[in-house]
Amino acid sequence: MMTTELFYLVLVSALTGLLWVPYILDRIAVRGMLDAVGYPENPKPQSPWAQRLMKAHANAVENLAVFAALVLAAQAVGVTGAIVAGACVVYFWARVVHVIAYTFAVPWVRTLSFAVAFFAQIVIAWQLLTA
Repeated sequence: MMTTELFYLVLVSALTGLLWVPYILDRIAVRGMLDAVGYPENPKPQSPWAQRLMKAHANAVENLAVFAALVLAAQAVGVTGAIVAGACVVYFWARVVHVIAYTFAVPWVRTLSFAVAFFAQIVIAWQLLTA
């Protein structure tokens, strides 16, 4: 049976791994298939929402490295329980909100959701450091 922590690590990884799909579809719609898969000299800019989603995706990748390291370290040393599991759940949902808020340009929500996800990482790190 998979722990809650690992389940949410899988969900975060799957979300991060799928974020490229919408902005690539936008690239095809805006530039056409040949320019989307090629190397045009002066490519048409993507839709603003797709440009923001690319940035949200990059941010998700950067934070996945930290989250995964913390979750895997917690699993390796047996630091589990309601606090770590809860932090993983919070982290996942905060990242979902972050992607949506970033893509649709909702500034306060984007920043708050990022801070919540960061705090969830701090909680996991604290549990590891005090174990």
